[in-house]
This record gives sequence, structure tokens and C-alpha cells, in this order.
Amino acid sequence: MKRLSRGLFPCMNSLRQIQVAKSNPHPRNQRSFLLPAIPNIFLSFCRYYSTELQPQLSTDLLKIMEQRLAAIEHRSAFLENFMNQPEASPTEYSKANKELHKLRDSMDLINELRTKQKEIDGLRSLMAECPNDEDMLEMATEDLGKALEEEKRLQTLLLKSLLPRDDADERDCILEVRAGTGGEEASLFAMDVFKMYERYSQKKGWKFEVVDIAESDLKGYKEASAAISGAGVYGKLKFESGIHRVQRVPVTEKSGRIHTSAVSVAVLPQADEVDVRLRNEDLRIDTYRSGGSGGQHANTTNSAVRVTHFPTGITITIQDERSQHMNKAKALKVLCAKLYEMERSRIQTSRSKLRSEQIGSGDRSERIRTYNFPQGRVTDHRVGITYHAIDDVMQGENLDVFVDALLLQQEMEAIATFSSDQ
Repeated sequence: MKRLSRGLFPCMNSLRQIQVAKSNPHPRNQRSFLLPAIPNIFLSFCRYYSTELQPQLSTDLLKIMEQRLAAIEHRSAFLENFMNQPEASPTEYSKANKELHKLRDSMDLINELRTKQKEIDGLRSLMAECPNDEDMLEMATEDLGKALEEEKRLQTLLLKSLLPRDDADERDCILEVRAGTGGEEASLFAMDVFKMYERYSQKKGWKFEVVDIAESDLKGYKEASAAISGAGVYGKLKFESGIHRVQRVPVTEKSGRIHTSAVSVAVLPQADEVDVRLRNEDLRIDTYRSGGSGGQHANTTNSAVRVTHFPTGITITIQDERSQHMNKAKALKVLCAKLYEMERSRIQTSRSKLRSEQIGSGDRSERIRTYNFPQGRVTDHRVGITYHAIDDVMQGENLDVFVDALLLQQEMEAIATFSSDQ
């Protein structure tokens, strides 16, 4: 793939062009740029990003990274030397060993990089020593090209390992979908969105467990929640939080008018027991009979559970299961996720720089995506991508077009911050 621009990444300028085109209200400009450019340039870049080809790193960024790598090498050598000292106490030894273990993956990559750089130096010396040996030059030039590509790949991997990480990215998550403005149409779209994530999860090989569903009169979803578990689930879905807007002709519309409705999506990282401690005195647990449009299993036992957390005022109601015990377990799981996210938000708010690295605020009141059924397109407003296959997206196909683009933009902004902080 040809390099489209200079800087940290070869397609950075293309992303900026897409953002500019998105903000241009002229229909002709939208049609002439967005439709051909986004599929051809940005989607190609997403494919480029997911392959073994690596982005072009700037010289300044490489210098900054080299300083970090040297610091890691120095620290690793110090820890290894310290652990070999007989006067090290068991506590100090354990602490040093734990830190050294955290550095091991980076050190393995650094050692690979240093070996490759020695190979590059050797090939360049060989070429300088044999300027008139055409066969030798041809062979050395070919080997040098391969070695430089491998060096670039290792540098990119190391750069990513140095970027700030969200510790919650590897966690499972709680998905919540709620109907917003639009009445019954919003409830029907909430059901469509919920099932879209269910299909997407199935295609990813994740476990999708329905926590609770409150149905509307037309069997749409007023509210629906699920627990999704798998490798890196929260890290993949965290930017789905926000307002999802739909434009289509509702089934209740007889005149054929297009309505605009909205649903809110929240993705919360699941909490471990060590993250959130629930005290019995802070909880009130009520049980009652489930049934009606709010429950999937009408019965005559007190299986529905309502958990109220006094310090925060959070109330969780679950009546999806026939078992009171199972409903209570689900309610507590959702409560822990909400309390964990509240604490994360509090910490992130106090770190304004970390907050500025996020894509959008993640606030549920922020419109992030529009699903236009008459025109068969889905547009993500944060990265300016329009995808013209709405049926595929609703079936859980090609949602990665948006997910990967958002993760890529987060990475780009983290790299820019990484560079500017030095």
C-alpha cells in the first residue's frame, strides 16, 4: 500500500480529510468525497492496520521511544543484579522478581530488536566494504530490506507496549440498551441493537448471557441488559457507549413518513470481588412475583429481585430467571459493574490528561452513530465513517469497521500524547 502522508502514521492526513468532509454540510461535497473516499481510503487503511504491515513512525518518536527502551534495559539489568545479591531479603526478592516479570515481555522484544539492529549494521558494513561486487550488493540489499521491515515491526510492537493501557480492557462487560426518544419505534430499535450485539458476540466466539429484558407493548425492548464474556470484550466494545440514532419508517407509521428515534447503549466493565466490596448494611433486597410485559417468565413465586444500594441510590431489578437465587446473582453482578465504573470515572475525571485521550466523552447523552435505513447506511460521527450495508451491520457483520477505527484513533491519539509529553 502506498504511503498517503507523512507523520506518525501513513494515513493520518486521510483521517483528517474525512473529519473535514464530515463537517462540510454541502450535499454535493458529501456525495463526491465521503462515498468514494471512505471505502477506498479509510477501509483500506483498516485492512492495512490489521495486517503485518506496520505504520511509519516518525524520527522524533523513535528517539523518544529509544530513551524509554534504554531505561527499561537499565532497570531490568539492575533488578537481575539485585536478585543475585545474597543480602536481598525474601520480601525484596519477591518484589524485584514481580517487577522483572512485568518487564519480561518488553525485554524479549527489545532483545529481538537489538539483534536485528546488529544485523542491519553488519549488512550496511558489508555493502560499504564491497561497493563493486554486484552480486554481493544485490543479496545484501535484499536482506537489508527484509531486516529493516522486521525492525519496523518490532519498533511498532514496542511502541504499543509503552502506550497507556486501560486495565479494564481485558475484562468481560455488562451491556445495557435502553429505548430513548421515539416511543414504540425506539423500543423496537432497542431490540434490534441488542440483537445486533448478540449476533456480533456469537461471531466473535464470546458468551452472551441475557441478564434482563423489559418488553414494550409491541414486543420491543424498553430496557435490555446482557453479560458478555470473552477475551478482551470490554476493550473491543467500550466505545459503543452513547446514543445510537435510527432513521426509518416505523411499523406503526401508515403514511410512510420517516421517523427519527434513539436508544442509549452503555458498556460497563465487569468487576471482580476485590474491586467492589458490598456491605450487607448498604443493601436492601426485595423479592416479588415476576410477570407482565416486564418479565419473560410469569409465575406465582417471588422470583423477581430488586436490589437497592443505599450509598449511591442505584436500584437494580432482575426478573429474567425463574430462580430467585439466579436473579439475585445477576442483580449483584450488574450493581458491582456500575459501582466499579463509577469509581473508574471518578479517577479518570481527576486525571484530565487521561480523559482527553478518550474518543468523545463516552457519555450516554452523546450521539455517536446514525442508522439510516432508507439510504442503507450507518455513520459513526466520531470517526466520520459511513458504511453502505446497513443490513450486514444489523446482523452483526462488519461492525468491526467501526470498532477497529475507534480503537485505531484511540491509539493514534495516545501516540500523539506520548510524544508531546516528552
